Parts: sequence; structure tokens; C-alpha cells
Amino acid sequence: MDVSFSYGCLLLVTGFLAGIINTLAGGGSNLTLPSLMVMGMPAEVANATNRVAVLMQSVTALFGFKKHGKLDSQDTGPILLPTIVGGIIGAIAAAYAPSEWIKPLLLGTMLAMATVILVRPALISPELGTPNKRVKDTPSSWWWLLIAGIYGGFVQAGVGFVLLAALAGSLRYDLVRANALKVLCTLVFTLASVVIFIVEDLILWLPGLILAAGTMIGAHLAVKMAIKVKADTLKWFLFIMTLCGTVAAMLS
Repeated sequence: MDVSFSYGCLLLVTGFLAGIINTLAGGGSNLTLPSLMVMGMPAEVANATNRVAVLMQSVTALFGFKKHGKLDSQDTGPILLPTIVGGIIGAIAAAYAPSEWIKPLLLGTMLAMATVILVRPALISPELGTPNKRVKDTPSSWWWLLIAGIYGGFVQAGVGFVLLAALAGSLRYDLVRANALKVLCTLVFTLASVVIFIVEDLILWLPGLILAAGTMIGAHLAVKMAIKVKADTLKWFLFIMTLCGTVAAMLS
């Protein structure tokens, strides 16, 4: 598919903003999916093409968090296993499910997360110094991570909120370290999703790679912001992005 100069610029700018939003919170795909669909992509093709940008953005952010010592690696295996399984299930479902399922699922997730952050903020943003838990000692976290993987494999948009609910809510990681692990989980199940979408021939590579260039720049900047900002600032940014995600889901 050919990409005009103006459309390429649109993809770069929206990718840049989405890279920041996804790394600090989630919901950046609410910008990128409409940008991809502007040129007439079917929802399932835009959904698949968007994963190229998410994958490259996650690689960039992961290296950034690791460089600054914010990637907790002691429990990554048990954390990744359910997200991988869920991501594969979700991607297979996305390849065959009706596209009209996406909006209700996205809207319901955004509303649920906005309510949790507003009513019980401590669930998503533990106080500094709160000891984190391990997956083997918190069976419910395994199911939360599985659900996050299924959701991310199916929709992608807003999966960061679901992952943060599992990592900060169930396992009690602070938001910076939860974001780092969120990026790792996203990278792993997105890779599984991309493989499935390649097999199904749903990815348009040129717009996907242009979008990816923007998200990588945004993710690089966002890691530096995440390291420096206060926890309360990060929490309110997360809440605002959740509300924006809810509005985007209602209007899409």
C-alpha cells in the first residue's frame, strides 16, 4: 500500500504521541488505530498493522527501563507465562472474530479501569515502599495476567491498563516498575500476535513501519519522563489517559 507524504507525517506524529502514552500508562492505540483506518484499512487489518508499532515501541522502552535499573527480573518467568498464553488465544480470536466485538470490549475495559482508579486508587498505585508479591504466592495474579494477555492479543488498545491492574494491583509493584514489566509483557504477547497476523497476511508493512518509527521516539522520551516524575503525577496521568480511552471508545 502506498503512503502519501501527509499521511506518513500523520502516522509519525500519532505514533510519537502513542509511544509516550503507552509507555507511561496505556491507550495509545486509541490514536494509532483511527490513524491507520483513515486510509480505508478494515478494522482487522488496522488492528494487525498496529502491532508492528507496538512491538518496536516495546523494545525501545524495555531497553530504556533496563538501562535505568527499573526492570525487575526476579519473577519475569511466572509473569510472562500467562501473558504469552493469553496473547496467543487473543490473537487467534482476533483473526476470526467479528470486528464489531472490539468496541464494546474496549469501552467496557476503559470504564472499569477508570472506575477503579477513581474509587480505589491504592489498588493501581501502591505507596512507595510497599513490598511486591510473587506470582506463586498470589494465584489471582496469574488469572489477571492471563486475562490481560487475551485482551491484548485480541484488541491491544488499552491493554496497558489491564496489565497495570495485575502488576500494580495484584503484585503491588510501584508504577514505574509496573510500567517496565508491563512493557516486557506487551513485547512478548505482541510478538506472538504479530506472528499469527503474518501467517494470516493481515499486516500492511509500510504504514506499520512508519508508525513504528514514531512510537519508538515517543517511547524513548517517555522512559526518561517515567524515571523523573513523581508517583502521584504518574497516577493522575494514568487516570486522565483512562478517561481519554473511554471517550475514544465511545466515539469510535
